[in-house]
Amino acid sequence: MTTGAADGTGVVELRRLAVDFVAAYPSRQGEKPIWRSPLLATAAVDRRFQKLRQMAAPDHLLPGDLLPGARSVVVFFVPFAAFLAEENHPGSFPCRNWGLAYQATNRLIEKLCGAIRDHLEKQGHRCALTPATHNFDPQRLMARWSHKHLAYLCGLGRFGVNAQFITPAGCAGRLGSLATTAVLGDSPLVDDEELCLHKRGHGCLQCVARCPVRAVTTAGIDRRRCWQRLIFNLEKGPTLAGLASSTHVCGKCQVNLPCSLGIPHPS
Repeated sequence: MTTGAADGTGVVELRRLAVDFVAAYPSRQGEKPIWRSPLLATAAVDRRFQKLRQMAAPDHLLPGDLLPGARSVVVFFVPFAAFLAEENHPGSFPCRNWGLAYQATNRLIEKLCGAIRDHLEKQGHRCALTPATHNFDPQRLMARWSHKHLAYLCGLGRFGVNAQFITPAGCAGRLGSLATTAVLGDSPLVDDEELCLHKRGHGCLQCVARCPVRAVTTAGIDRRRCWQRLIFNLEKGPTLAGLASSTHVCGKCQVNLPCSLGIPHPS
């Protein structure tokens, strides 16, 4: 893993803003302290983002579609605390706190995006935000603004076999992103081709074994089977009763793995 230097004071300020915001958020908002320090990367809007329509979806929005005149994309990762990942490990259903964390993190991502937007707008720049989740086509189960694929192009991490996103802080956490007219340049945190142990030729595949419905395979993830399990967990499972109708969670392929809390290393 290679850590890239921030491109100018703008990115340094954004990283400091994100770290300070997440650190203060639980006490300020009355939330449980379930997050570790966030990571943030940026990328200049250029031809690389055309790859989104091959990597993610043919109609994936480009930064300029979301925000005419966009010059940069900002992506951040908010990792969960280790104790939350450990609590979600036992059994085949997500623990209730994993579902509550999903709801709380959606609120956090929305507010953190807003704080970054406000910071940049005070400097005279424009920004455009998208929801933290559920911005996808329910038939194809593909997002038209994929935080994961944007994070990949920004150098925040790499995909694992489980289609989760491995960052220097692991894959147990959530992503947020926005487009802006600010010129921030490239500030990648990772430039390795792969971070997943299996993709690097070291075996593993623990995420495949962890999936309760065998939706995760070496050939990729069965989106439909995974989505059906998320719906089942909320509607029929014993742990998520009474939570919001958008609480489609599982997380079994994110926890108790070598890549859950950091970049995995061969044993």
